[in-house]
Amino acid sequence: MNISVIIPALNEGAGIGTALQQLEGMEGIEIIVSDGGSSDDTLEIAKKYSRVTTSEPGRGRQMNAGVSVATGDLFLFLHADTKLPDNWKDVVISAMSEDQAVCGAFSLGIDSKKNFHRIIAAAANIRTGITNIPYGDQGIFVRRSVFERIGGFREIPIMEDVDLMRRLKREGKVVIQREKAITSARRWEKEGVIYSTFRNWVLITLYYLGVQPERLYRFYKAVR
Repeated sequence: MNISVIIPALNEGAGIGTALQQLEGMEGIEIIVSDGGSSDDTLEIAKKYSRVTTSEPGRGRQMNAGVSVATGDLFLFLHADTKLPDNWKDVVISAMSEDQAVCGAFSLGIDSKKNFHRIIAAAANIRTGITNIPYGDQGIFVRRSVFERIGGFREIPIMEDVDLMRRLKREGKVVIQREKAITSARRWEKEGVIYSTFRNWVLITLYYLGVQPERLYRFYKAVR
């Protein structure tokens, strides 16, 4: 099973090298960085380790651009500030060995020793276990055939991961692994843990109530 790891990036020069070094040289693994117009050294770093494609900014648009040049029969969408577990390839292959499995993701870990971050990660994992809808920072992986059948990511400004997973759930089994993808705590540290957590809960609630992503994005930018 060949896996294309697709990483959307925008000004991720400070940390993307760490994610790419973890993936470098693995057999059967294709690395693609899809850049959304970085003004730092993201592209220079990415070219040392991966194929590079470019598009207009926006995670959904960038990940679709990465898919357009990918050759794998399985896609793994990875945020540039997220590190996979060391045995991630075996975990993914094992998860997708089930005929009914169409996609999956890792559990969430946050790169921090602070208790509040641990609580956030635990709550996210409980939510994922109940809803079977992981978020993008959990390293979503999906069969190429299924991804193409449902039309890929919708190129919306926010909630592209949730939208994708809601459609994938209709196609078959979603496998959530106990192993954790460890994501950076930087967004919580920058915006404040309580504030950013509350804001995100509001956004996802409004999305499930039917508010369009374009309106949600304007709200997100206004309160960011």
